Amino acid sequence: MTIADISEAEVDQLHALSIGVGWPHRAEDWQFLRQVGKGVVAMDNIGRVLGSAMWFPHGDKFATVGMVITSPRLQANGTGQWLMRHAFTHLDGYNLRLSATRAARRLYRSLGFVAEKTVYQCQGEAIAPDAPAAAPDDTILREIGRGDLPSLGKLDQEAYGADRTPLLSELLSHSKGLGIFRNDRIEAFSLCRPFGRGHLIGPVVAKSDGDAIAVIRPHVAEHAGRFLRLDTSQTDGPFSKFVDRSGLSVFDTVTTMRLGEQLVEAEDRNDHPGIFALASQALG
Repeated sequence: MTIADISEAEVDQLHALSIGVGWPHRAEDWQFLRQVGKGVVAMDNIGRVLGSAMWFPHGDKFATVGMVITSPRLQANGTGQWLMRHAFTHLDGYNLRLSATRAARRLYRSLGFVAEKTVYQCQGEAIAPDAPAAAPDDTILREIGRGDLPSLGKLDQEAYGADRTPLLSELLSHSKGLGIFRNDRIEAFSLCRPFGRGHLIGPVVAKSDGDAIAVIRPHVAEHAGRFLRLDTSQTDGPFSKFVDRSGLSVFDTVTTMRLGEQLVEAEDRNDHPGIFALASQALG
């Protein structure tokens, strides 16, 4: 096998690679990931893609790693570690985070990653929620657009611990966004975009469970009767219960793992805002 830049691979081959391991990504999802990230692929001597690894920098010190896939017939011969070693050559000095499936945790532990928290992949046919209670007079729920990006990025950075404004800019081009504003300040937001078998809600950033519910409720209502997904590390409380009542039951789990310094998220400091849902397992 040889290593090539992921931009040189045919999208159809990348799509076939993820289908081969049961991942739901469409060709369009792969194309978006290549727009916002970088990566490498493993090719055989006739140009077939047999493996991939991607990374998504947020600034010059932090990146998420994702889309680490090897063809099923190569998974026992060290191809995943070989791909990760090549990715590391582009990530010197970066603190890294990824979402590890059960099958991949041993690989990442062997590379020095340590576990952080569990993420719950919640999905299913969305159920229309009850009508919300009337919002206080000082609260406005409205669609967000490109003009809101600076305040969106600032709120997200406070919650996430790294500046993801360039990623949010690209996500806004593919998503419907909703935000809660009080005194002209954004205090919560959610994005919802086509992904996989239907739509995905994420990221979701809010200062309370109530605000997080308020910004995802319209997405759930809009997609009632259709496939919807949300990835969250919330394990208890009103938000996770609302997600479950909305028809999005836990389908699977992954473990977030890090290499290097840990991001100091707002929720870890016992204040708000916090990350209520991921942009995706690859993007964090």
